[in-house]
Amino acid sequence: MPGNRMRREPQQPTRPMTREPSMDAAGSNAAAGTSVEETLMRWRADEARVRANIREFGVARPEQAAGLSGLQVFEAMFAGRIPAPPIGDTLGFVPVHIEHGYAVFQGVPKFAHYNPLGTVHGGWFATLLDSAVACAVHATLPVGKAYTTVELKTNIVRALTDRVPLVRAEGRVVHVGNQLATAEGRLFGPDGRLYAHASTTCLVFDARAPKREA
Repeated sequence: MPGNRMRREPQQPTRPMTREPSMDAAGSNAAAGTSVEETLMRWRADEARVRANIREFGVARPEQAAGLSGLQVFEAMFAGRIPAPPIGDTLGFVPVHIEHGYAVFQGVPKFAHYNPLGTVHGGWFATLLDSAVACAVHATLPVGKAYTTVELKTNIVRALTDRVPLVRAEGRVVHVGNQLATAEGRLFGPDGRLYAHASTTCLVFDARAPKREA
């Protein structure tokens, strides 16, 4: 309006740009307070401890998992009492930490995972994230319950190449009900850089009892 002066709001101090922090399995910040080299060393040590206990890659027999909760299944796997899933051997990743409602998988992006465009295939992103979010759900299930994934949505926000030495997929449960469970996940590097995020919906149902031999 003529004769009116525009009121200028006080200028806010400029804050430095910071990278979105990523929390690793130990609950520490992978981007702040710890150098990339230190984080990478810790991640590699975590993976070495897990791989040292892998006796074989395969599928657990029904009687091996009978009477175990979801979390106890993973404890048995980490202890080498049941085999690790063969998909991890095929695509080069392993679980490094699992607790109630929370799972962390770690993988090495390789040239063998490349698509025709010269970057890691989206299926590799999705497989790590699917593993993390689904196992976060699995780790909440009591004895006698099973689950399967009915939906997985993956958002790739940055290309990934074999120049990145390691990445982690972190899954956290959002909701677990009698029939449906949901979880969210993030895929990030040792510098905290986000490469993808995902969400899942899982169907929860009663597990079949293992058949007894006649």
